[in-house]
Amino acid sequence: MALLKILHYPDERLHKVAKPVGQITSATRKLIRDMAETMYAAPGVGLAATQVDVHEQIFVSDISEDHNELRVFINPKLISSTGVEECEEGCLSVPGVYEKVQRCERITVQAMNEKGETFTLEADGFLAVCIQHEMDHLKGKVFVEYLSQLKLSRIKAKLKKRQREAM
Repeated sequence: MALLKILHYPDERLHKVAKPVGQITSATRKLIRDMAETMYAAPGVGLAATQVDVHEQIFVSDISEDHNELRVFINPKLISSTGVEECEEGCLSVPGVYEKVQRCERITVQAMNEKGETFTLEADGFLAVCIQHEMDHLKGKVFVEYLSQLKLSRIKAKLKKRQREAM
């Protein structure tokens, strides 16, 4: 397994729309293992393929405290959603930035796992937020883009400053 490079906002590649996975191959399963290792090492609770510059509809998630409940979502589709809640979110592609975003409170998602088996999952709370966040990545959207233009410009300035200081 290998750690993958995570793209950082505002990298344009984060805005590419991911294509559906046609066939799950050994390369797909290796990508999933590498994504999981990268997510755990970051550390994070979700990682979309888009964030590692692979533009296929795949994301991994594990919101457990012990990091022992890895979930794999391939070609996910939102089947239903209800309610609205506001939660603070962060993102491995926008390190150090945490902001409140409105999401659906409850969702039902259908996807395939790494074996190609279709499943349906009803989720609420933090898991629902995480799934919606990662599905946005597959559509080329980053959570900070839900914020006001003022907040977004401040975040971009903060990230550029950090980038200059790191050089």
